[in-house]
Amino acid sequence: MTFSYTYIIIIAACLAMDAFAVAMTIAMTLPKFTCRHGFRLIWHFGLFQALMPALSWFSGNTIRNYISAYDHWVAFILLSIVGIRMIIDAFKEEKNYQTKDPTRGFTLVALATATSIDALAVGFTFSLLKTNILTACLMIGVITAAITGLGILLGLMLQRVQLLKKITSTLGGALLIAIGTKILWEHHVFDVLK
Repeated sequence: MTFSYTYIIIIAACLAMDAFAVAMTIAMTLPKFTCRHGFRLIWHFGLFQALMPALSWFSGNTIRNYISAYDHWVAFILLSIVGIRMIIDAFKEEKNYQTKDPTRGFTLVALATATSIDALAVGFTFSLLKTNILTACLMIGVITAAITGLGILLGLMLQRVQLLKKITSTLGGALLIAIGTKILWEHHVFDVLK
């Protein structure tokens, strides 16, 4: 048995929801958001989302056994660190206020990893069902990039509505922490159901 293109599209859209929410948050809270910021988010989120299933597909059961025990904790910690930094930055004195660019360096890699780590299990499933991994990864990467772009557009629209930088940064940071908590909660619920 193998996944049809329809199933791969649905899986890709589901996997991209965290990337959508994070991209929306960054676009909403980052002052002077530019096309360069957007490109970095779209490229990295799409790339990481495409690479994770390939990594677990090629590694088979080995990497899944090591990572599945704590992948939810990695995602939670990475998203929480970035979220807490955003909240702290929101309350700095205005004259010293400089929002760190989350579309650069470690922060971007952490966000791309945290939003794509759940795709590891999908790659393992693809290997069991003998799905064409190249096609699946390309579809997942492109769909994630497109959905990330939609998140950015929504975030930019919300940014125009918002009046206070502190409120948007605080809400954005809290949203990242909430996404990380959701990942932990979902993992716990699935463990209980097993």
